[in-house]
Amino acid sequence: MSTHHPVAVIGGGLGGLTAARVLHVNGVQAAVFELEASAAARTQGGMLDIHEENGQKALHAAGLHEDFLQIVHGGGQEMRLVGPDATVHVREKDDGTGARPEVDRGDLRDLLLNSLPDGTVRWGRKVTAVRGLGDGRHEVTFADGSTVTTDLLIGADGAWSRVRPLLSDATPAYTGVSFAETDLHDADARHPRSAALVGGGFFISLGGRRGFLAHRETDGSLHVYAALKADEGWLDTVDFTDPAAAKAAVLTRFEGWHEDLRGLVADADTVTPRRIHALPVGHRWERTPGVTLLGDAAHLMSPFAGEGANLAMLDGAELAEAIAARPGDTEAALASYEQALFPRSEASAAESAASLDTMFGDRGLERMIEFFTAGPAAG
Repeated sequence: MSTHHPVAVIGGGLGGLTAARVLHVNGVQAAVFELEASAAARTQGGMLDIHEENGQKALHAAGLHEDFLQIVHGGGQEMRLVGPDATVHVREKDDGTGARPEVDRGDLRDLLLNSLPDGTVRWGRKVTAVRGLGDGRHEVTFADGSTVTTDLLIGADGAWSRVRPLLSDATPAYTGVSFAETDLHDADARHPRSAALVGGGFFISLGGRRGFLAHRETDGSLHVYAALKADEGWLDTVDFTDPAAAKAAVLTRFEGWHEDLRGLVADADTVTPRRIHALPVGHRWERTPGVTLLGDAAHLMSPFAGEGANLAMLDGAELAEAIAARPGDTEAALASYEQALFPRSEASAAESAASLDTMFGDRGLERMIEFFTAGPAAG
């Protein structure tokens, strides 16, 4: 048996949920299919700075901006930039007036989920195949053998999108940067030196084509990325099933760095590998009836411009508004949406790629000091 949904969103991340919410606000019903088993299947984690010009614009369209302000992490816009010797070169306070307030990704996802009618999200639906049926209709097959058909298929299913091949042969490529991602729980009590080092918001330490990027989370933990330029296969040489061995292997790449900085790995409670991939800058596709992409499925980029979640939400909001504004003419709606999507995402992807080169180049620390002291204030 196959069920039919006029609008099917594949992926229940921030972009897909924003699309469903803005459609709902405008009287259009959508079904969201998410591979995770439930809303609580895993910790969403990670802090996001939600920008006035895109992420917050999407929240206004969703009618959720006032609620968003209630979950903002006070103090989260504080920033420190330090060198490998732990000398602080740039320090910015969070005075509450910035245009990029920090929020916990999980809290933001819950805000969106709770704004949708019951049953909008179908959990535990892992896509195994997608095919066109003609006339802009598509069929989606799931791992449990069930299928759905739809008049409008929205691929919001992330970096390794199952929907993208309907539109594009592009696949994400390794950017040259790998992360060892760590968490230090209950930092003030259990890891006071690390807590004092990172401070109340965002923390950057750079040097020698590597560095540490860290955030203080709303639960009092520290979330850290030990980042370095490395061959794509380097992470495969590290046994991440043995945390002590993994931490030791990562720390060999930070010889000579201040012990407080090394402690962000040495003292961590968890350590997880992550390669950073990106789609080609300027990725786009020919208008194809009945299907489009948003978020990472459309424009996966490295995280070094801080735009991924913001763009996904704006994509979702603008796509939904375009659909609602053109009832009965889906193709005109998708064409209008993509006309704005492509140049916007190309500009951000180019910025992200340039930021990667800056931060992990030979003079990464010096160039970032120049950026923060000579350019406009960050966040």
